[in-house]
Amino acid sequence: MSNVISKEVTCPRCNHTSSAHLFISINATNDPQFKRDLLSGQLLSYKCPDCGYEGRYMYPLLYNDMKHRFMVYLIPQIDRFQLEDRALEDDYRNLKGIQKRITADFNSMKEKIFVFESGLDDMAVELTKYAISEMVAKKYELGRVTEGYLTMYNREANTIGFTFFIGEDSEPFVQSARLEIYRKSMKIVNAICGNDKKLSGFIKIDREWAENTLFRYKRVKSGR
Repeated sequence: MSNVISKEVTCPRCNHTSSAHLFISINATNDPQFKRDLLSGQLLSYKCPDCGYEGRYMYPLLYNDMKHRFMVYLIPQIDRFQLEDRALEDDYRNLKGIQKRITADFNSMKEKIFVFESGLDDMAVELTKYAISEMVAKKYELGRVTEGYLTMYNREANTIGFTFFIGEDSEPFVQSARLEIYRKSMKIVNAICGNDKKLSGFIKIDREWAENTLFRYKRVKSGR
């Protein structure tokens, strides 16, 4: 079941302190309404009852989807690749074959949920996103495009799409591609990512991981 606690929070604008209900875990299978509230942003929204300041709560939050057999652990600004939480592992010791990921921000958490619900491999998605982001950067003569998320997947139409945020104003730009690029990424994952898939605990599969994986793949292909 989902887990909620009461905690005193302080407004960053006026320093007013108030009590808030914070979800530290969400069971998406048993509590679909909480899932909808999370994805809409409502669950983490904050409004100061004194000055009216609006923002978003950012704290560790575990998302558990028993139906699709994955967990996403949001830990704001975490910079570790792997996290083994013994207490958490003990709580879910009876669960086998669960994909476990950590993300450092809310949008990345939402993306992982979309990826796994769509039946996609998030490692192949990250490699695909990286390749398409390089195309977008070249098209707009940018050094690189680092922020982007999977926002569309249509198996019947053979299409996958990402929304990237480009320029100083972070303007959204949607770029779609045929699923062939995802399938090629999946071949890379199958070829060299076996050890990553066997890691215990929660792991972070993001752009940095994609860059390192492509580097390893090129070294393997070149025979180094």
